Amino acid sequence: MQQNQDSSSLHNEPTAALILENGKVFWGQGMGSKIANIGELCFNTSQTGYQEILTDPSYSNQIITFTFPHIGIVGINDLDLESKKIYASGCVLNQQVKHSSSWRSTDELNTFLVQNNIPCITNIDTRQLTRLLAKNGAMKAAIIHFENDDYNFKNLKKRVSDWTGLENLDLASIVTTKNIYKESEGVWNIKENNYNTNHKSQFNITCIDFGIKKNILRNLNNNFFSTTVVPSHADTDEILKTKPKGIFLSNGPGDPYATGNKVIPVIKELIKKEIPIFGICLGHQILSLALGASTKKMFQGHRGGNHPVKNLQNLKVEITSQNHGFEVDRSSLSKEIIETHISLFDGSNEGIKHKNLPIFSVQYHPEASPGPHDSHYLFKEFIEMIKRKK
Repeated sequence: MQQNQDSSSLHNEPTAALILENGKVFWGQGMGSKIANIGELCFNTSQTGYQEILTDPSYSNQIITFTFPHIGIVGINDLDLESKKIYASGCVLNQQVKHSSSWRSTDELNTFLVQNNIPCITNIDTRQLTRLLAKNGAMKAAIIHFENDDYNFKNLKKRVSDWTGLENLDLASIVTTKNIYKESEGVWNIKENNYNTNHKSQFNITCIDFGIKKNILRNLNNNFFSTTVVPSHADTDEILKTKPKGIFLSNGPGDPYATGNKVIPVIKELIKKEIPIFGICLGHQILSLALGASTKKMFQGHRGGNHPVKNLQNLKVEITSQNHGFEVDRSSLSKEIIETHISLFDGSNEGIKHKNLPIFSVQYHPEASPGPHDSHYLFKEFIEMIKRKK
């Protein structure tokens, strides 16, 4: 196996390694749990929100390279969680920050990684690694924190080679809730350093959970929805029993085709009922599939909190938070579908709405966790759509 120590050479003996599918190896210092994981290697350009990113279920089976060099600087707390655990398979950092500084911090990043049994590698030239991914696209990889233990790298390399990647994987059915539940938590209150509670609700909406982030539910509640969350495998009758005035299709991991094979018949039935529908990320992709479009794997995906998107309805540019490795093929959109948003990075589709039905969706993350608040208006558009339908 090729051993690469050029710009990522270390002053100390390596205790961790990142093994790429092309045989290239980056050696570094281990952090987090002393285990090995396989995943798709990607990079995220956000300068804040590493805790939210790690706990986003959409990162299931992915190893995240953080391009920002000071990951860990504000520590960890119990509030900035998007789910109950870390869903990423591992992370790659430029350097380890051993002492955090924030009035909200309750622990260090390393402790959080150990508690979640997640490996991390530091002392890596993340700029070189990011350029490699930008040139070659998404790559399969293994991350291992071995410390002083011997490890069979030949076997690990074979595991990387044998792994089929994210295509054709229905990960949403793995990360979805097992039970129907209601959520009332609102957005963060800086004065109280806690989340508001939604005491008022105008309309019942049902959220189909493909890997939903908590801050999406908080934003829905902040707009006075009463939210009920159902599993991704819920059938039409189960959903209608919740008496929804609107349907929300959440974000989530994996291949939308694989997940869509199970859920698209249900979405089509809900479309026939003419219930207002709003989708985000994987929800956008699944809704597009149900409306006759197609999706495809992206070369390297979009991940970060600084992605410019053009709103084709008002010609304004929104700076958005994104995390997706699949996209809707804009050339496959039918005449009944209006393309509402496009990426200013590569021109890919970022949003749609139906000409006649109360249906719209976006590829990016308007809940801004982490990220800018430019797209919060979409939650208000959802409630206005429900009001018009009523």
